[in-house]
Amino acid sequence: MASGALPALLVLVLRIGIPESPSWLAARGRAAEAAEVRRRYLGQSGVTAEEAGAAAAGQPPAARYRELFARGQAARTWFGVIFYSAQVLPYFAIYTFMSQILGTLHISDADTQNLVLNLALLLGRVIGLWPVQRMGRRPFTIGTFANLTACLAAMAAFSGSSGWVLMVPFLVYTFVMAGASNITQVYPPELFPTALRGSGVGFLNGTSRVASAIGTFVLPVSLSRLGVGWSMGWMALVLLLGTVVSLAWAPETRDTLTAEDWHH
Repeated sequence: MASGALPALLVLVLRIGIPESPSWLAARGRAAEAAEVRRRYLGQSGVTAEEAGAAAAGQPPAARYRELFARGQAARTWFGVIFYSAQVLPYFAIYTFMSQILGTLHISDADTQNLVLNLALLLGRVIGLWPVQRMGRRPFTIGTFANLTACLAAMAAFSGSSGWVLMVPFLVYTFVMAGASNITQVYPPELFPTALRGSGVGFLNGTSRVASAIGTFVLPVSLSRLGVGWSMGWMALVLLLGTVVSLAWAPETRDTLTAEDWHH
């Protein structure tokens, strides 16, 4: 797990020098800096410091966290919390302890299966980029949740079968989950208006990390005490919750970004 520090360090270095959001700068009276960022990085050479300052002056006051749960926004916020958390809880738990799960399945060549699963993760992530946009956010989220629920439910129902039989739904789950995880980089920003976007996305990311930590802590204990069948069963229930909440609350946001959103 410590090896994850290396790419994180690389990203930290790459982020050095990245400019601040021009709308954030303008809203805090730094109109000249905002105009320079728009000119240099966004190609908006016609925007002057005076225009940026005037636009900032006309913006509403800075949003507060309680507005995430105001009427008209609360359902989207809670949907984002539950959908994001329900997806990442089994995701982080399963792939952190994938070797232990394969050992529980009594697979003779676990190294080969581990490699196959990691290839499925890679392919799923790349191929999954296409349906996110083509299908729309709502059907993609509902469809992937339903598929993932069925896969883990199958592993729970047939937990007494041979490891090779269980590998089929596990492989499908791995491929679909990798593709489904793409939506977590797209959906959350679209659930919030411009004034709430930074706070909203940060809140969803924070709560989802709590869920992933819980899953990563509970799964090895569950595997040891309950076995792979019951462990897959309760994680299938988590995904079922995500399916039901998505059916009830998931909005379609693919084509709802406005000119103001793109400007910001």
